[in-house]
Amino acid sequence: MYLDSAYIAKFYVNEGDSRAVREVIRGANSLVSSAWAIGEVSCVLHRHTREDKLTQRQFRELLDAFLRHAEQGVWTLMPVTARTLQRVASLVRSAPAGVYLRAGDAVHLAAAMDAEEREIWTNDRHLLQAAEQFGLAGKSV
Repeated sequence: MYLDSAYIAKFYVNEGDSRAVREVIRGANSLVSSAWAIGEVSCVLHRHTREDKLTQRQFRELLDAFLRHAEQGVWTLMPVTARTLQRVASLVRSAPAGVYLRAGDAVHLAAAMDAEEREIWTNDRHLLQAAEQFGLAGKSV
């Protein structure tokens, strides 16, 4: 099961759909994402601190838990290699003009394709729409 960074973050923080996301994650055989998620999840957790939804202590504890889980293999994080970035360039080149494609989303799409995943789980409407253009099923709770 390929997840973008937002879905990984929902495993650690309480947002409106976090409970449903956790249920989907707990039912998965494998949890795959891009190593790009390390930076993005860190920033999502920091944003929760900035918005006074987490204390500094909670932020550090959750970030440490995420990094520990990544190290332990709870999350299989695909490396962002030159090959991955070449695939990003190829995706962007072939994208229709109307597709809203951000760099981070393109990295996730390329990593999902590199991992031979057929779906990508996210709540990001732009990523859900872009996934279709590249042969991936966009899934959301």
